[in-house]
Amino acid sequence: MSERSNPHAASGLDPAAFEALVASESPALYRFALALVRNPDAAEELVQETFVRAYERRSGFRGESSAATWLHRILHNLAVDRARRTGREIAVDDVEALWRDDNYSVDAATVVERAQTRDELEDALVRLPFIYRAAVLLHDVAEWTVAEIAERSGIDLAAAKQRLRRGRMMLVTALAAGAERREALTGVPLRCWDARRDVSDYLDGELTGERRRLLEQHLASCPTCPPLYAALVGVKAELGGLRDRDSVVKPALAERISRELSGRRYT
Repeated sequence: MSERSNPHAASGLDPAAFEALVASESPALYRFALALVRNPDAAEELVQETFVRAYERRSGFRGESSAATWLHRILHNLAVDRARRTGREIAVDDVEALWRDDNYSVDAATVVERAQTRDELEDALVRLPFIYRAAVLLHDVAEWTVAEIAERSGIDLAAAKQRLRRGRMMLVTALAAGAERREALTGVPLRCWDARRDVSDYLDGELTGERRRLLEQHLASCPTCPPLYAALVGVKAELGGLRDRDSVVKPALAERISRELSGRRYT
């Protein structure tokens, strides 16, 4: 990937220049977002949010880096902000401790075989903390150089190399542990991520038919998803409580409104 010349290097960006930037940089930003989040809808949302954020900050653009790099950094930071630890993520320190142990090893053939299965590979990837997953995906999938990852993520070269190294270690460890995870989920329908994508519709009564049945079976037998669903139910109930409390007009406010309206009737 080569850095394009920057036609917007002047101090700040006027609306016309920004509109041209949207047209020229949208495809590359979308590819970048898709490499990070592996979901077309989420990638589109990130690109849109990036341009909104950039437009708000356009007067501060000084051309110290290219406009493309500036936009990539904004998108990367937004993606990091969105990432949340789910309890499925691997702890970085735990993996480094394993790899420091001279006795630690894995069955290479088993790890590679699992990596060749898309579900296994994606399940392992999603367990990596976002910044390490991003480094691996950008380097080994999108074929970015480490220098490009550093520049567009707003970090130095040493940090980018460290993220890639740690990400690769964590990915191998996650794939090696795949057998234990599958054993814990033996007989449970749906992958956890598939079930978790459906729980919002289920909560609203919009999930029907076979998909609803499979989700209910998953929630009845999965060791990790039921607490997440219970938390969603509880939070939704509390939000409903806010609505009920906020809908009550306090007597003092009601009286002030009544006095104000009464006064206006005679003016």
